[in-house]
Amino acid sequence: MFLITLFLLVFIISASVQCYDFDLWARLIAGMGVIDGHQVLKTDFLSYTPTHTWWDHEYGSGIVFYWFFKHFGPYSLIWLQTVLFFLMFFIISRIIKLRGSENPYNFLFYIFPIIALYENFAIPIRCHFFSFLLFTVFLYILEKSRKENNYKILYILPILTVVWNNLHGGVVAGLGLIAMYGIGEILEKRAFKHYVFSGVISFCLLIINPWGIEYVKFLLMATTMKRPSIIEWWGIFSRFHLWLQIPFKIFMCMMIGLEGIALFQKLKSCSGVSDFYKKLDQTKYIVLAVTLYLAIVHVKMLPFFVITGTVFCYEDFETYVLPKLPKYIGSLIGGMILFTCIFSIAVKKFEVPVGLNKYPHREVEFIKQNKIEGKILVNFGLGSFVSYKLYPQNRIFMDGRYEEVYYDDLIPMLDKFYTLKTGWDEVLRKYPPDVMIIEKNYAINSRLKMSSDWTAVYDKGIFTVFVPTKTVKKSYIEPTEDIEYYRKNLFKTSIKF
Repeated sequence: MFLITLFLLVFIISASVQCYDFDLWARLIAGMGVIDGHQVLKTDFLSYTPTHTWWDHEYGSGIVFYWFFKHFGPYSLIWLQTVLFFLMFFIISRIIKLRGSENPYNFLFYIFPIIALYENFAIPIRCHFFSFLLFTVFLYILEKSRKENNYKILYILPILTVVWNNLHGGVVAGLGLIAMYGIGEILEKRAFKHYVFSGVISFCLLIINPWGIEYVKFLLMATTMKRPSIIEWWGIFSRFHLWLQIPFKIFMCMMIGLEGIALFQKLKSCSGVSDFYKKLDQTKYIVLAVTLYLAIVHVKMLPFFVITGTVFCYEDFETYVLPKLPKYIGSLIGGMILFTCIFSIAVKKFEVPVGLNKYPHREVEFIKQNKIEGKILVNFGLGSFVSYKLYPQNRIFMDGRYEEVYYDDLIPMLDKFYTLKTGWDEVLRKYPPDVMIIEKNYAINSRLKMSSDWTAVYDKGIFTVFVPTKTVKKSYIEPTEDIEYYRKNLFKTSIKF
């Protein structure tokens, strides 16, 4: 019953998305290139700005996404997301059982990590989800090896590394996890050479990819590069996220408090500091500390701490909290969740999410119907959607592929343009567009409306379409307001291979 309830809950949360991820469109194009074009796309063709080799560290995810979309339709991506997250929590429960729990299925505990990950569940499928699942698989294998002294199982990790590396660049998290376990085993004076060997082999096998060793160099660069313009790479206590991610912050504080109690109780039962040190599960606390640090400094990394916190803190919840609560509390909460899920499925209307408040659907339709061709400037987050819908009629300034394709100067240039910082017009001078789609909440929107060089030709939603004044036509075709039209044509594209 636990697994059924868990699956339904994850599905309900996943199905609550309002629109697909901004980067999905580039993933579908990459997958289309492999499945329909029989080639891994290594050169960009969507942009009018200078680009380098397309180091697509997510091309495998694109293949999976496009295959599901092509054979089962757009809503299959929601089901795929549901399955990935369900498997992640299922494997977490197996690790908890492996670590000695007699009942690793108490919903009173699981509800906190699930809520902590709500903002990750309730967004459309992303390539990172493969990394979260495979990180959990790595954790299971490493724990099984440690608990059962089964070192042979560690040599599954290099094989999984090849798969992970070709799905998503988050493979570095798996290599880091192997390193953490190796250090922990050294500190605990246990056999550690198999962790070293499997880790070294896994690292060497990173060269098995369409780009070879040059891709490994790129991966190491991308892992360490700073991304000050990307909000999801900011810390959870940064000015933008300070009052966001509250469920995760509650979960984080609960796990820290729980481990504080567990360590205090362990210290009381030991004869001294040296005895405490010997009995301490150092690998556990190394993994918890590192993933907690990553979660604090990068919002994008917080699911890794949710995974490790759930795995390693459940036993202390079972020891110090659960005995003080009514025995039926876990079953009661599970029953309430199951009832809520069944009720939600019965009354909810499941439709392909369009996201009219996120995407410039009408603006793109306006440009397409009026055949406004040429170079198009949009915010980089929307770039891949505009490419998917308007290529080859239009080519974009840049999109969310960021370091995979573009040079470092484009993001700062775009940031100055949107926020009217000194030198804001560099974009217009260096890479002059033929049409722009600009959000109304940016300062540049008002500035362009006051300019004699640009004219707002469509301005009815949260975006404005600008064209050079000298190219303005006497009349334009207005796009439809029918949401069903946009839902029906959401995945229609002119890109062919």
